[in-house]
Amino acid sequence: MLSKVYTSVISGIEGKTVGVETDVASGIASFFMVGLADTAVREAKERVVSALCNNGFDFPKTKITVNLSPADLKKEGTVFDLPLAVGVLLSSGQLISCVDLESYIIMGELSLNGEVKGVKGVLPMVLDALKCGFKNFIVPAENAQEACLAGAGNVFAAKNITQVADHISAVKFMEQSKYDVSELMYKAGEFDVDMADVHGQQHVKRAMEIAAAGGHNMLMIGPPGSGKTMLAKRFVSILPEMSMQESLEATKIYSVAGLLKSDTPLITHRPFRSPHHTASAIALVGGGRIPRPGEVSLSHTGVLFLDEFAEFPKLALEVLRQPIEDKCVTVSRVNATFTYPASFSLLASMNPCPCGYANDPRHKCTCSSSEVEKYMGKISGPLMDRIDIVAQVAVEDYEKLTQKGAKEETSAQIRARVNKARSIQLERYKKIKACCNSELTARQVEQFCELDEGGYSLMKNAFDVYGLSARTYHRILKLARTIADLAGEEKITAMHLAEALQYRFSER
Repeated sequence: MLSKVYTSVISGIEGKTVGVETDVASGIASFFMVGLADTAVREAKERVVSALCNNGFDFPKTKITVNLSPADLKKEGTVFDLPLAVGVLLSSGQLISCVDLESYIIMGELSLNGEVKGVKGVLPMVLDALKCGFKNFIVPAENAQEACLAGAGNVFAAKNITQVADHISAVKFMEQSKYDVSELMYKAGEFDVDMADVHGQQHVKRAMEIAAAGGHNMLMIGPPGSGKTMLAKRFVSILPEMSMQESLEATKIYSVAGLLKSDTPLITHRPFRSPHHTASAIALVGGGRIPRPGEVSLSHTGVLFLDEFAEFPKLALEVLRQPIEDKCVTVSRVNATFTYPASFSLLASMNPCPCGYANDPRHKCTCSSSEVEKYMGKISGPLMDRIDIVAQVAVEDYEKLTQKGAKEETSAQIRARVNKARSIQLERYKKIKACCNSELTARQVEQFCELDEGGYSLMKNAFDVYGLSARTYHRILKLARTIADLAGEEKITAMHLAEALQYRFSER
């Protein structure tokens, strides 16, 4: 007897619908699974046998053939356990369907006692299935809230195989899961850290405000203990709040990577990723034998913080150049090519020299000029070309650190100005595919980054003095555009351009 149920599988960060065809026929007891299944999928048979036998069902001792279609799509993971068990029960006549299985997607891993365990990538799989016309979803109870984020369809939380069998045979229907994300989005603006914790460093905070307002990349250079890491950890607290669309995009990536916690099914804070400086190129951009999103994709819609910037392997730094420009990463393998989103803000920090104390009045630098030059040269010119802001972070004096009654600006106050500047940009770019100034193309820079007469003269002089490349020229204009937006100015003046040039060149 032949049966067919539907499930889904992850391909890159998108879901793909898979049909699970099960045929139980007379013959010598055997089990064949075809359809490009990996080891974890083929091992499903052993889990299904124990799960069925431990819950009062029989595993047929006949010839069983399972086909996973489409056959040319690589099948990975443990999501096939539950649909395979249902297929065996239907084909062997132990279960009679009283629901329209053509409208159902079934997914879940089975333990040996029949419990349904959580799987990765539920949200993207549900979103894809909805586009394909499926309306009902039987998912592990652990993933029910995540599945509800899709905003449509009927989600049923399965705890064990018996519960699923009763639902399909209409003995007892499972309750439909509901989840309200409004409370999570309401709490999205709450942070454990605040810019007010940082005393002084006003020029660095200003640079961070500009970076947040325009989505620009930033590098901080300063001696150990000057507060670079402390400032970096508070950068996300001044970024604009995530939209629902951005939250879903980030949640999809974390779900596929298996980093989504069951108690927090929706990513509501912009991601902040800080990989160690020993991270490899693959760890940063993604890939591997079984392709997975890297740090640049896990930072999508958020911040990638690279502390000890110059200590990263040179290859790892150079592979960042393409995702910084294209806002995505493409990983090619023999069987498939995957594209992962990577729209992030790069925030980096480094010491000014190998010992860390160059230009520090309190400590003596022990590095020679050649050592300093070699250390700074670890960051290639093309990579530096993609960094819009370079800020020097000095160690604050004792009086400023211990000053009582001094009121530092809070993250909320800075974020209010950032939001205002972003709203100006969203209104300006509503007819093009750009959300902030850093995303403008060369043609769009010419259209939207208009200089006044003084700004034009200053830009011409800077182009000749610094020997600017076309990329640097456009990045300076985009940075000046952000500074003008923070000031509420329609045109870019010489003052805005001068500040942009200062962030690009004064500290190098």
